[in-house]
Amino acid sequence: MPLNQTSLVGRTPYGVRRAASACRLVFAMALALSGGAAQAQNTKQPASPPGQTAPNPATSNPSSARPVAEPGPQAVPGFWDPRRRPDRPDLSRLTVIRFLTETDYPPFNFTGPDGNPAGFNVDLARMICDEIKVTCTVQMRRFETLLDAISSNRGDAIIASLAVTPQLRARLDFSDPYYRVPARFVSRKDSVMREIKPEFLEGRKVGVIAGTSHEAYLKAMFTDAELHAYPNDEALRIALRRGEVDFVFGDAISLAFWINGTDSGDCCAFSGGPFVESRYFGEGIGIAVRKGNDLLRQALNWALFRLWEKGRYTDLWLRYFSVSPF
Repeated sequence: MPLNQTSLVGRTPYGVRRAASACRLVFAMALALSGGAAQAQNTKQPASPPGQTAPNPATSNPSSARPVAEPGPQAVPGFWDPRRRPDRPDLSRLTVIRFLTETDYPPFNFTGPDGNPAGFNVDLARMICDEIKVTCTVQMRRFETLLDAISSNRGDAIIASLAVTPQLRARLDFSDPYYRVPARFVSRKDSVMREIKPEFLEGRKVGVIAGTSHEAYLKAMFTDAELHAYPNDEALRIALRRGEVDFVFGDAISLAFWINGTDSGDCCAFSGGPFVESRYFGEGIGIAVRKGNDLLRQALNWALFRLWEKGRYTDLWLRYFSVSPF
């Protein structure tokens, strides 16, 4: 059975689009709860995954003790090494950047209440333009038209959560990754584990969406877990809430929005840290440019590094993601 991915057309792997409608419902709540500036002071450098407490000492039987969750510092994706600072290109040769993005992929890109482009990717594009000091435009298009639009010179760069895949690398060049979509385990709040290893889940019931790269990863790495496959996110999450499975494993970004939204009933939390093996979960998300447009690609890499170095990328991430997928 083929993996349930859309990476052939460049979307993020393993079907993040499934969470788009759910993201709309909880997006306002996520922004309200994020407290970006207040949280950013703890995350000026990429942080470790949130930690949890040790098992409850009041439990008389240590073998049956279960750890409980406690808030941890927000983690922000970091692909930039301060020891490998990119050279500043000759930005005087750039006069305008025409960004292309998608119309309906919240919270990354969507049409705002005023009819203008909005979202994480759109705000990042504007920050890049501000850093480079160049005039920019952001045009929204249907996702399936983006590749043809840039190929026919109707835009210069696609910033629409494109997964960097071998298929797309054959057609386009990419900036350095600016985020990735890790996989994570989620459990009920009374069963949170600080760390998850294959031996920890021996005989435990783990839910996953059938036919996805997440299922393939579990079958390869967590061979002693008892896997339960579900047809969609809704069925998977209902099973966790009802206690039919001990954990679910999936796309951490959509799971973060679910955890923080009303549909979860405040039932659940992440267990363990992120899984980012590129063989299963992709190389990351980059900004696409036409083949051979090295000046623009280098300018984007320089600007992304500068935004991270100044803490502006961190502030933006925390404004959109109150529950970090990392």
